[in-house]
Amino acid sequence: MGFLGKCSGDGARRLVRRCTRALLSSAASAALSACAVAPGMRMITPATLPVANGNSEVPPIEMQIPITDINIALTERMREADARENVQQLHELASKPEPYTLGAGDVLQITVWDHPELMAALGTQTQTNNRPYDPAQGFVIDSNGDVQMPYAGNVHVAGLRVDQSQQVVYAALSKVFVRPQVTVRVASFRAKQVYVDGEVRAPGAVPINDVPLTLFEAISRAGDFNTTADQSRMVLVRDGLSYQLNLSSMLSNSQNPSKILLRNGDLLRVVSRDDNGVYVMGEVNKPVTAIPMKSGKLTLSDALSQAGSVNTASADAAQLYVIRGASGTTPQIFHLDAHSPVAMVLANQFELQPRDVVYVDGNGLVRFSRVLNLLLPAINAGLTGAVVTK
Repeated sequence: MGFLGKCSGDGARRLVRRCTRALLSSAASAALSACAVAPGMRMITPATLPVANGNSEVPPIEMQIPITDINIALTERMREADARENVQQLHELASKPEPYTLGAGDVLQITVWDHPELMAALGTQTQTNNRPYDPAQGFVIDSNGDVQMPYAGNVHVAGLRVDQSQQVVYAALSKVFVRPQVTVRVASFRAKQVYVDGEVRAPGAVPINDVPLTLFEAISRAGDFNTTADQSRMVLVRDGLSYQLNLSSMLSNSQNPSKILLRNGDLLRVVSRDDNGVYVMGEVNKPVTAIPMKSGKLTLSDALSQAGSVNTASADAAQLYVIRGASGTTPQIFHLDAHSPVAMVLANQFELQPRDVVYVDGNGLVRFSRVLNLLLPAINAGLTGAVVTK
């Protein structure tokens, strides 16, 4: 038999009581240590790095992440930083409209008055075979930038404005005709285009014509936004560089997005609001991935509302945190003491970013109860073992 078997019944009961007190003391210590390491003052991530020889280890390295309180000054700084970023983006992308210049693939309609025989060179196109991607009737500018004119041969027009191309065609036909009356217009714009992708009703290529293609115009030609579009986080890819466009912020800061002119080869992507969700977890009634509004904005109060608000029975309203950039090298943690209803004014002004984590901590009693629930099976097992041994 074991040690308990050699003891009397009273001795075994005294031993069981001592074991129970020891386990309860350990539970209390664990609960207090849990409170000590709970979110509040700092978050520490220890890391142990091996030495080059691989036989020993260096002392642990602690990374302290400061916690910033959410207040009026912080929300003002964030709003001003967002406005400065939009001004910089608008300054980099804004440009003045320029006249359209011809390029390979454009189709010209060249009319020489009093010479109807030249009309045959425009070609014919039946109504039944007319497909959207077929070129219009006229002279197509080839890959060399030339159009083939009867009697005049190849005439180079690429890179010229329409009025300049008319002068070049007139000069070429003047070698054959006496003072020909020439009219040149663009029958189909096919040389330049941008690509609009994502949450629009008609994604695809949008041709650039003689009307300057602004940001609004490109979205309008693509059928406008879908209901799932995030208007605050559009991406413009130009010459291998990506630019983040916040349409909602530009409008709220009285900045005109129509100053942004799209160029040939640009890619405009409108992302979905579902891709920019915020994770709300902890002591809330319904942990959820909060989705931004149609304008792309999502405040802390919006996220809590989508999560059904905090759980009044278990939440510690003074321990509300926003964790930003957790997967990066420089994470940020913001803290809000939401004990007072006035704090919800700050929550309504604090704007969240995609992939933020909103965490509501539990109160001390809830944490103690959870630690105790983890230790109770061990206590019950010890008591059962003592009784069985007796």
